Amino acid sequence: MMLVVGSCASLYLYKRDPRLVELRLQTKEKVPEQKLIMKFGKVVFLAVSLVPGLDHRYGWSRVPWWLTIASLAFVLGAYLLALWVMMVNRFASRIIEVQSDQSVISSGPYRIVRHPMYLGAAIMFLFSSLALGSYWALPAFAMTIPFYVFRLLNEERVLLQGLPGYADYCLQTRFRLVPYVW
Repeated sequence: MMLVVGSCASLYLYKRDPRLVELRLQTKEKVPEQKLIMKFGKVVFLAVSLVPGLDHRYGWSRVPWWLTIASLAFVLGAYLLALWVMMVNRFASRIIEVQSDQSVISSGPYRIVRHPMYLGAAIMFLFSSLALGSYWALPAFAMTIPFYVFRLLNEERVLLQGLPGYADYCLQTRFRLVPYVW
């Protein structure tokens, strides 16, 4: 599912906005705090990669087929949310920085939460463990949430310092990650 959806989305974005694809391919963080957060993230994502495979190999979990299918639907929905973010926000870089021509985006999913890409990623990772048939992977996947929280809190400091209008946007869109919660 991810191969087909990801390939179609990549081709669509490449034709629609090659500059965005170029931004999404950059991985070298410039903000010192982000470099540290990304080191933590690499450890978490290593666990996320290993545990479902070990679970499958040794048969630790027995996830019912209907829960696997439902989880796949959530993963797909989260992936589509991330695609929507990239269609609305041509500044959706993978690294934390303020670009010279950047403006505040407050339309689309940005009307609901300030960090919809992280919301989509968190949903995708939480349901991926069940989509892969692993209960044991849930704690590893849940560790992605603190990663995204630390990342977005630091990103907000960067945007408040360098992006004109971001403070006003924060007053308009109160919730950072989860609508009506935080």
